[in-house]
Amino acid sequence: MKQLTRKKSYLNGKTILVTGGTGSFGKRFVQIVLEEYKVKRLVIFSRDELKQEEMRTMGGFTDPRLRYFIGDIRDKDRLNRAMVKVDIVIHAAALKQVEASEYNPIEVVKTNIGGAENIINVAIDRGVKKAIIISTDKAVNPINLYGATKLVAEKLFIQGNNYSDLKFGTKFACVRYGNVIGSRGSVVSLFNHQKKNGEITITDEKMIRFWITLDEGVWFVIKAIELMCGGEVFVPRIPSMKIMDLAKSVAPKCKIKVIGIRPGEKIHELLISEDEARNTYEQKDMYIIRPSNLFHEPVNPLWKRSRKMTEPYFSSNNNPRWLTIKKLQRMIKDI
Repeated sequence: MKQLTRKKSYLNGKTILVTGGTGSFGKRFVQIVLEEYKVKRLVIFSRDELKQEEMRTMGGFTDPRLRYFIGDIRDKDRLNRAMVKVDIVIHAAALKQVEASEYNPIEVVKTNIGGAENIINVAIDRGVKKAIIISTDKAVNPINLYGATKLVAEKLFIQGNNYSDLKFGTKFACVRYGNVIGSRGSVVSLFNHQKKNGEITITDEKMIRFWITLDEGVWFVIKAIELMCGGEVFVPRIPSMKIMDLAKSVAPKCKIKVIGIRPGEKIHELLISEDEARNTYEQKDMYIIRPSNLFHEPVNPLWKRSRKMTEPYFSSNNNPRWLTIKKLQRMIKDI
């Protein structure tokens, strides 16, 4: 992903706002952007003042281009204030825990759907140039509430292009990828915690998941910002790994206890469904889903530079790219 030309990057000279900026993705995105690009201003938007303070003091995020903005994406007025003279919005804030979402459904709807709606409306009103949402494989053919809310949020972002001026208005797009190795709350973190007791738990031995590193996710989002013209869903070509191999990679000396699949959990994950594949284009390192129901689709040279997707769908168990135990162990060491 680092083949981008930073000297001529779209990000240079821009003001960027990151919702959920104190999370795993947000902090790494901020760090990379500050190191690699000449941005004008970078706004951290989140609702936890303690995490912001820890990010500033213990994390060392003290660059003079940074602004720490306390607020909730449910609060449209606060977003309206935060987006003054903002050029780019990275929407990473969401309630993401599957089990917590099932028990607190209204809260998840208010944040993941209502919050996305607020981002769209304020971005258009404030004249933001580009806004992109971070989505998940769980949004494809969802069977849990978290995935369903992310699916709706994706649809809202894509359709947001219909309400924005075609030439000068805000452009909206999505990035969709799988599990992030080493992110806060990931199964890798769970295994690392459990292995202290000599036993780790998995829900089903047949389970297969997509995996991406935090850095790969950040660079892919940056690439999507550069390429987007409005309405696209960008999907990286990332590898899969069997949950049993993952367990052996993280805790090779531990016993493995199978506890049974949880409600709302899939054996395999999809990143591109069979229906989406018909309108998907591919390049060497990514797929791009073309919008099919915009009133006015922006002109995008990507469609001429890409070929139509040849696979019937993109599933974690139907993937030519696989992580080996040795490769994952090397990746974990770098976290």
